[in-house]
Amino acid sequence: MARSTFSPPPGPFVKPKVIAVTAGPKLIQTETPIVTGFITAGALAPDNYVIPSFDPRTKKGYQRPPQQGRINELASDLIKGRVDLPTCILLNVRGREARNALSDGKLDLEALGRTSAGKKADYKFHVVDGQHRIKALEKLIQEEDEEVWSKYQIPFVCMLGGDEHEEMEQFYTVNTKAKPVRTDLAYELLTKRSKTDESLVDALAEKGQDWVVTAQNIVQKLSDSSPPWRGRIRFAAMEKGGTILPAASLVTSLKPLIGSPYFGMLGIDTQVQILDAFWRGLRIFMQEPFDQPGSYALQKGVGVIVLHTALVPILELVRSKGLSVLEPESYEAVLAEPMRRLQGDDSHGIPVSGVDFWRVAPHGAAGSYSSSAGRRVLIAKIQASLPRVQVQ
Repeated sequence: MARSTFSPPPGPFVKPKVIAVTAGPKLIQTETPIVTGFITAGALAPDNYVIPSFDPRTKKGYQRPPQQGRINELASDLIKGRVDLPTCILLNVRGREARNALSDGKLDLEALGRTSAGKKADYKFHVVDGQHRIKALEKLIQEEDEEVWSKYQIPFVCMLGGDEHEEMEQFYTVNTKAKPVRTDLAYELLTKRSKTDESLVDALAEKGQDWVVTAQNIVQKLSDSSPPWRGRIRFAAMEKGGTILPAASLVTSLKPLIGSPYFGMLGIDTQVQILDAFWRGLRIFMQEPFDQPGSYALQKGVGVIVLHTALVPILELVRSKGLSVLEPESYEAVLAEPMRRLQGDDSHGIPVSGVDFWRVAPHGAAGSYSSSAGRRVLIAKIQASLPRVQVQ
């Protein structure tokens, strides 16, 4: 791994005996005390915590096992300074005696290791939420620099004296009530961040996700300047209105094109020009789907995914004929006849072809190809209908 950008406080790491905390409100149903504060990674890892993973043999535990891929990715991002860990992990110390360890704004870790009778007890922080963060830091402590990463401070919330049932209730709440970021908003946020954060661009490239930023920028430009797409793409937080396709679907459809040798090497303005010309070329001989986009699947999910994947060999065909990839007429010349011959069965089993193939159900056939397997079949049908490239 690269050298860490985390700058720990000077001096050797000393495992703390007490942690400054703030006492919060008790759990409503059980009145279990809650404290919050910061804990060093070295105070938790590697031997002071346990993850209560579900064991199918004993039926004990309640969490899914940690995923090594997520641990490795987070550890790599931490050491390269690409992420912070600003959100709290959720812990619990089982046993009612844990409540006695809180006094005067301090959590006495030595007191956690004693019973009310003063005898030594074995205690662990049970990790209710945050297992991958803790595991990633443990990996850095064990495999990178123990002294440095032991000092990394993590915000935490800790229940004192909760039992496994309370942990399960909180685990369920945390993992079912939080709503993930919508894909379209995630794509927009990535694109905005990439404009000012070069490290993010590098990280996306390492993970093979840099195409997302390119695709999002293309989609925005299509929405702004391409007549077939103006007003029809729904970006994050937009009302549906007259739009017909979420931006995330159009972004995803561009991945094969951006990954192809020819299209992928072009500048973004040229890429936008090609896509605009392609869709205007389709409109020359298939006007109805553009006049009534809601009644056809052409500019919806199945249409854009299939047609943009098919555009990879279509571009090579256009170029092989000496035609311009920036002119709508080029796509009309190579696609008009194959698209007229495209045939399938509607929802009633009646054969339909040409423009009617793209009607939405029950009158068209395109909807029956909406699954991943179906889209592959339709892409293959379109590619098979194209004329062969002639070598000069």
